[in-house]
Parts: sequence; structure tokens; C-alpha cells
Amino acid sequence: MNGSPERLSATAREFLESADNELFLSSASVWEVAIKAASGKLVLPQATDRWVRQRMARNRLTALPIHTEHALRAAALPLVHRDPFDRMLVAQAQAEGLPVLTADSNLKAYDVQVVSAA
Repeated sequence: MNGSPERLSATAREFLESADNELFLSSASVWEVAIKAASGKLVLPQATDRWVRQRMARNRLTALPIHTEHALRAAALPLVHRDPFDRMLVAQAQAEGLPVLTADSNLKAYDVQVVSAA
């Protein structure tokens, strides 16, 4: 792992480091990073596209594109959480049968497996 692995829970580190797990990065997360970098809310050491691609390669992440089914599921979710990016992550996880790695405990209110990052 790169970045600040000490900030991750032991469960999250174990999950990410296990060769048995295929890891995905949602296009929604990439989009959110790009928006935050462009607005100055997130400072990256290099251009966003390069930074994302390097981390994906380094951390063996497979891109998870947003499909129509994901968008429809996100729109149908109860309004427990209003963040559209988080709602998309939940919808993708439900549609694809994947867990979500997050520090946001609000996502536990949805019918999705959450791996706590905190």
C-alpha cells in the first residue's frame, strides 16, 4: 500500500494486501478525486490523470466503470446518504456483489458489505 497505510484499520490493510482479493477502483472515485483536485480541495503531487494511473498500477486496481444499471440503482437508493459519489459506490457494490472499503460509517445503513477503513 502507498499513501498513509498507518491511517487504515488492520482489517482494511489485510483486505488490501491479500492476493486473494481483486481490487476495483470506481470511476466515481476517480471523478471525485479529479473534481477535488481541480477545485483546489485536494493537492496532488502531479497531474490527476498521471497520479490516478500510477496508483492504479502500483496497487493492482482494476477500473470499475459506471454502467446504466449502476446509475439506476444509485437513483433508487433510500436517501440515507446524500453524497452522489458514495451512493454510486453503494450501487456499484450491490450490482457487482463487491464490498466497499470506506471510512464513512453511514454506508453501513445500506444493504452492502462494508470494510471499515478507519
